[in-house]
Amino acid sequence: MTITDTLNIIQYLALLYFGFSAGYILLFAIASYFYSYTEKKFDVKLNKFLILIPAYKEDPIILNTALDALTQDYPSDLFDVFVIADSLKPETIKLMRKEDVKCIEVSFTQSTKARSINKALDVIKGKYDIILILDADNIMEEGFVKNINRSFENGNKAIQAHRVAKNMDTNFAILDALSEEINNTIFRKGHIGLGLSSALIGSGMAFDFDLYKSIMDDIDTFADEDKELELKLFIARSKIAYLNHAYVYDEKVSNSEVFVKQRSRWISSQIYYARTFLFRSIRDLFKYSNVDLFNKVLQFLLVPRIMLLGLTTIFTIVTFFISSDFFFYSWLTTLLVCISALVLSVPKRFYNKRTLNALFRLPYGFLMMGLAIIKIKLGHKRLSPTPHSASTDSIDKKVNNKLKQ
Repeated sequence: MTITDTLNIIQYLALLYFGFSAGYILLFAIASYFYSYTEKKFDVKLNKFLILIPAYKEDPIILNTALDALTQDYPSDLFDVFVIADSLKPETIKLMRKEDVKCIEVSFTQSTKARSINKALDVIKGKYDIILILDADNIMEEGFVKNINRSFENGNKAIQAHRVAKNMDTNFAILDALSEEINNTIFRKGHIGLGLSSALIGSGMAFDFDLYKSIMDDIDTFADEDKELELKLFIARSKIAYLNHAYVYDEKVSNSEVFVKQRSRWISSQIYYARTFLFRSIRDLFKYSNVDLFNKVLQFLLVPRIMLLGLTTIFTIVTFFISSDFFFYSWLTTLLVCISALVLSVPKRFYNKRTLNALFRLPYGFLMMGLAIIKIKLGHKRLSPTPHSASTDSIDKKVNNKLKQ
């Protein structure tokens, strides 16, 4: 076999991998247009909620989040808000207690979100029907808890709400917000559109209390616990609903350093869970027709979107000059499929001059993603807080009107 033959085989395999990744996101981008959510019961009983907000070194923002959560228009005796204070400053805890914010202090040699949540669940007493998980920077829209409650009464026991950006102050924040909305289109609306479960995000999630506690009891991981939670829900044959109309506001990454750290952690956990659950997902697919579990592991194996777009563009240009027409047109087709999927996935409100300006930062984002991949070994070692902008401590909820247009 010649060097040319070897290179051609490698290129065929690369085309297969990149082509599948592009085709996958295009399929679900199209399927997102078939997303629908209906409720038959509107006059429903009011369940009791436990709202948990894990906070690891989130001193600048956690009080605002907790106080805002307490303002939900839901009977005050039917929901409790608890902050899980991991490595918060004593003055922060003192201030929260002064404001009557319930606070559970935890401390670990190596902190993880799963450990914080499980410790809180061991400490908190009382009977709850639904547990709602927020991040320390999350702000719920008005009526959020009511929307979740009604969905539960309509039969959904695991729900992912629509997480949207509360800051669009930098080009990186715009790109991060855009990326999350593409995820919402493909991995949530698109999956529901084809009868599959929604993907979880990590916050703005609600679950049947007993179901969640039973699964979390078995989770102690340095990777992203929401991915393991999702996998184990699918193993238990539980479905995850998506509420596109229930908004929780989330702060987006504003600079490249945070972007690299965050993405390296995400990629590291995806590789870990793909390796851990691959054979289980294949077995369960054929033995139990568990499509949700297999599909989730398949997602972990896809080329990250920004790398898919960037590398496919590079390969298309290179093959135009040095390869055969077959490889050039094959890469060009893959690139067009990828672009089509992304265009179909972007909400209309992002079609503006600010987004266009931010898109000029994509090559830089591509390089940063490459750096994140190089650093994936760092991704699972420790929990680290995401830096937050003081300007996003509060949210003008009038943006909700624009989202619903």
